[in-house]
Amino acid sequence: MYTIIKLTALVLGAVILLPVFGGRPAAAQKMTAEQLISRHVDAIGTAKARAAVQTRIISGTAQVIFRTAPAGQAIGKAVLASEGTKQLLGLSFPSPVYPREQLTFNGISFNAAFATAGTRSVLGNFLITNDAVFKQGLMCGALSTSWPLLDLEKRQANVEYVGIKKIDGHNLHELRYSLRGNSDLKITLFFEADDFRHVRTEYERVVPAPMGKVEYTNVQEREGRYKMIEDFSLFKPEGELNLPHIYTIRLSVDTVNGTFLAEWTVKLTNFEFNQKIDPAAFNVSTP
Repeated sequence: MYTIIKLTALVLGAVILLPVFGGRPAAAQKMTAEQLISRHVDAIGTAKARAAVQTRIISGTAQVIFRTAPAGQAIGKAVLASEGTKQLLGLSFPSPVYPREQLTFNGISFNAAFATAGTRSVLGNFLITNDAVFKQGLMCGALSTSWPLLDLEKRQANVEYVGIKKIDGHNLHELRYSLRGNSDLKITLFFEADDFRHVRTEYERVVPAPMGKVEYTNVQEREGRYKMIEDFSLFKPEGELNLPHIYTIRLSVDTVNGTFLAEWTVKLTNFEFNQKIDPAAFNVSTP
């Protein structure tokens, strides 16, 4: 039986890996969301190839760069595991102030482990507050078996094709992904113009400033802004699937308590399919 995945650390270092978008100028005609999704999943692999992969264990190196005080950086290890809707994203670093991220969804509940004793990271707190990111299977994009576009009918979400948007000089298809209910999390997916590979997801949330009587006039009241971007690049075949090998997360927070800006870059080098995964791997473990 495949045991619980263990994360090990490497030495400190710093290399910024920027996402590389492919794609050629898009055709002018507008397509439907259904057409875009159909072409996108075919870009991952044939229906037979997609159905043949029941579990994924993907590992490589990870780098984190904190760009606001206290600034810092580290290089460590990364692992992504998924089976059906269950998912794990684990990162480990040789740092006493930021040794790990362990983000898990066991098919029912999402949890983010404490990065240090009794304290979650800013990323962990953002995802705890917006747990639909994992529960919907959006995190990690097409790298995961839980990617919702593989089986959108089972998700409580609506999709709308917006059109072409230019990002970093590249034309990308824009797809709005809306959660049913009163969610204030704005989710947008982007795909290469001609190859239909998923290359970016943007999550934005604005928390309005408190209204009513302010007891302490020296406290500035203003809205809070949160934005997380996932970028995917360096697509290459793995078995019969075409998957990204560079995965980048950027998180920015701007609230009355201050600002936060960090990025995580994961280089994926080892892909294992259909290995048995211990169910305990999808539950948060203690340090």
